[in-house]
Amino acid sequence: MLDRPALVVPFTKMNGAGNDFLVLDNRFLRFTVGELETLARTFCPRRTGIGADGLLALDEPDADGAAFRMRYRNADGSLGTMCGNGARCLARFAARAGLGTEADGVVDLVFDTDGGRYRARVEGRAGSGPVELDVPPPRDFGPADTRGGEAVLRIWTGTEHAVVFAADVDAADVAGVGPRLRHDPAFAPTGTNVDFVEVVGPDRVRVRTFEKGVEAETLACGTGAVASALVAHLDGRLGEGSERSVAVEMPGGTLTVGFRAEGEAVAGLTLAGPAETVYEGTLEWRG
Repeated sequence: MLDRPALVVPFTKMNGAGNDFLVLDNRFLRFTVGELETLARTFCPRRTGIGADGLLALDEPDADGAAFRMRYRNADGSLGTMCGNGARCLARFAARAGLGTEADGVVDLVFDTDGGRYRARVEGRAGSGPVELDVPPPRDFGPADTRGGEAVLRIWTGTEHAVVFAADVDAADVAGVGPRLRHDPAFAPTGTNVDFVEVVGPDRVRVRTFEKGVEAETLACGTGAVASALVAHLDGRLGEGSERSVAVEMPGGTLTVGFRAEGEAVAGLTLAGPAETVYEGTLEWRG
């Protein structure tokens, strides 16, 4: 029996503050959701594949008013309802593909995800500056009753996050506590990402994140940056002020989270930071 001929698939490798992705233009490739899951499991591993925290697919929009549909699969093939750094990278990819509307050198893109509708602003179609994302308000903020008894606060910022404050984030046991909390019954059935947060100033935090689906610490996490900044504010750790621009230092770089807050109500939530193309290439896919 002859081997099935390989399909040569073009891809782009991108990263946002070290959070890296395999990006496909699925408007032309038309991979099914199941095929995207298999592609993620096959090519995201770092020693046997291309290496990435997840796979991003740009699809045709499936709702009025959107420029495209973002589909995201974690490195293990599981659904990622939202990825903040991935969304910013895909927005840059889409802008370079000619999508969105441009005015005064800024490309405006509205797009849908499994976590809701988002909007991004990209400086120029061929630019390399920061990409800013408008983020829907968070939900489900509050304490989590975990088996280990840690003081854990939970919040949903497009996907589930558990926040643990640390006196020194460099000394945090991310590899030990992270997977235990990720699977804690308090976060069943979906599990959670786990953010270890050190407040270092009135508008500055340091964060390390254990990500579900990757099942390891990543260099950055966009929804984790948003979760960490919001929980630090809502827990009264950032000092006074309703207009906030919080620098979130992660191992791969710094992201900026902006918002207006009145009590526990949050509006005007944004996430900004780098979104860079690393290289372009092709892979062989036999399905």
